[in-house]
Amino acid sequence: MSGRRIRFLDLRPLRTSRPFRALWIGASLGSAGHQIATVAVLAQVWELTRSPLWTGAIGLATAGPALVCGLAGGSLADAMDRRTLVRATTAVHLLAALALLGQALAGNRSVLLLLALVGAAAGASALGAPARRTFPVRLLPSDQLAAGLALQGMAFQVSMLAGPALAGLLLARWDFPAAYGCQAAALLVSLAVTFRLPPMPVDGGRPAAGGAPAAASGGRVRRRPERGGWGFVLRRPTLWGSFATDLSATLLAMPISLFPLVNEARFDGDPRTLGLFLSAVAVGGITAGLFSGTVTRLRRAGLVQLTAALVWGLALAVFGLAGPLWLALGALAVAGGADTISVVTRGALVQLETPDRYRGRVSSVEHIIGMAGPEAGNFRGGLVASLTSAPVALVTGGLAGAVAVGVVAAVNRPLRSYTLPEPEPEPDAEQAPPGKPDPAPDTDTDPNTGTHAGRRPEPGAAPEAAPEPAP
Repeated sequence: MSGRRIRFLDLRPLRTSRPFRALWIGASLGSAGHQIATVAVLAQVWELTRSPLWTGAIGLATAGPALVCGLAGGSLADAMDRRTLVRATTAVHLLAALALLGQALAGNRSVLLLLALVGAAAGASALGAPARRTFPVRLLPSDQLAAGLALQGMAFQVSMLAGPALAGLLLARWDFPAAYGCQAAALLVSLAVTFRLPPMPVDGGRPAAGGAPAAASGGRVRRRPERGGWGFVLRRPTLWGSFATDLSATLLAMPISLFPLVNEARFDGDPRTLGLFLSAVAVGGITAGLFSGTVTRLRRAGLVQLTAALVWGLALAVFGLAGPLWLALGALAVAGGADTISVVTRGALVQLETPDRYRGRVSSVEHIIGMAGPEAGNFRGGLVASLTSAPVALVTGGLAGAVAVGVVAAVNRPLRSYTLPEPEPEPDAEQAPPGKPDPAPDTDTDPNTGTHAGRRPEPGAAPEAAPEPAP
């Protein structure tokens, strides 16, 4: 089937790769369980304290361990078999979920204990997140990677839409143990599917640049990966440009913290309207996911991400000015769709542009930016709104985000012109081989031009030495 005829969700990754199919099922259930548990924790903290200060402390209990463990997880992912790391961290996450279930069954009245268990779960999840992010690129052909990430994004959007509603039903009928039990069951399935995945050693056991084995240097076994994760990002314009685009959109134009103010000022504080704001973003993301078969076939991934980030900022500026409810919801739906497209294209670009021996650390950078950007953006929006108003914060933030994305596009030609690799031939087998060649060249990039310093030698040719990124 040609790319021109595909318009809806591209299902090839689920059909052609059994390991990816197992990974997708486990990740989808894990995401739904996380959404259910998030609502349960929020409700339980409120029931114990009746204080918005304590409900706000949930974010601190989550963000601190997640940031620290996310950094550590990136280094671990580049130093050991990533499947083993994900199995271990998922097992710890499952134990934390079972502890949450236990405290609910025991009638716990300590909010500190509850937040400690939430922090443990967040840390375990973040420790395995960088390694988990590298799985799709190892399981799928390069031309199917964006489609695989779109499928994962679609599942996440559906869990955002359905998870809180299901949590409400569980809490109303069976209280907190039922919600935490669902999360534990979902994590058990997520752990089980890791046994359907092939081994994920760094570099897949292939030679690194210069012909030397990835695990050895000068005849000695390398026990630690070379340094330079952050330096590697800064030396590749496509990578820092992609991350800068994401930060421009989230840091300057994140709207979630302003929803209650907008709802109070324009829609009389109706809680149903507040829920519609969140649902509209998810609906936009799901719609973009349904039609992602068109987007994931576009090879100009850098230009697609820049355009989507620009649309995100402009749509939120429109939301800040919208009077009728239908226009406000429509603007949020457009923003949600643009966000999904941006995340999918960024994920494919980052994984394909990063040699395998750096993917763990670069994925940890992506994970941290994906967490810190929105949180800081919500704080920025609330601060500006407290000094002015919610519409001013939304309009100035949306326009500033769009301008910042434009600046990144203007100064970063390699990102503007970045093109995904040529499609690979359709595999005859149902499963992509675990040790398939790395689509990202194991060579450095000229920091002035953004072009690769070298290409892989042809079979039989003498290997070329490539400079290592600076620490």
